[in-house]
Amino acid sequence: MSQNHIILGIDPGTVVLGYGLIRISGKQLSLIEMGVLKLQKIPDHFARLGKIFDRINALIIEFTPDEVAIEAPFFGKNVQSMLKLGRAQGVALAPAFNRGIPVFEYSPRKIKQSITGNGNASKEQVAMMVRNILKFVEVPEYMDATDGIAAALCHYFQTNRPTSAPGVKSWEEYIRKNPDRVR
Repeated sequence: MSQNHIILGIDPGTVVLGYGLIRISGKQLSLIEMGVLKLQKIPDHFARLGKIFDRINALIIEFTPDEVAIEAPFFGKNVQSMLKLGRAQGVALAPAFNRGIPVFEYSPRKIKQSITGNGNASKEQVAMMVRNILKFVEVPEYMDATDGIAAALCHYFQTNRPTSAPGVKSWEEYIRKNPDRVR
C-alpha cells in the first residue's frame, strides 16, 4: 500500500446502506467519513438503486479511494430479497468498476472475525471494536455505518498481514525470511 491510502467500505442494503472511508498513512489508521444512505422513504426499488449509485459515485469523486471493500450478501430464504440486495450491491460497485478501482468482497462472518475475533459477533460488538480501533467517540444512529467501516478495516487487516506479502505462504516462512522483525 502507498503511504497515503484510502479504502471505502460498504455495507449494502436496500433500506439502509452503510459506508465508511478510512485513511492509512504508514501504519496509522484514521476515519475520514462514515454515514448511511436512508432509502426507506423511497417506494420504488429502481429509484433506490439510482440513489445508491449517486451516493457511492459522489463519495468516490470526493475522496478518490484506492480500493473498495464490500460486505457480501448473506444467503437467506427469500429469493426476492436476495435479488434486490444483489442489485443494490452491483449498483454500489458500478462507480468503482467504472473508474478501475479494485473491489474486494468479504463475508459478514469474515468481517466480524477480522474486527472482533469472533465470526458470530453482534452488530454492537463490531461497532464497539470499530470505535476502539479508530479511536472515535461518535456513536452513529445506524450501525450500518460502522459495518461499512468494518468492511474497510477487514480489507486492511487482510491485505497487511505478513502472510499476504509476496512470496510468503505461512507465518513460519515469514519468520524465517524476517528474523529481525520477530521478537
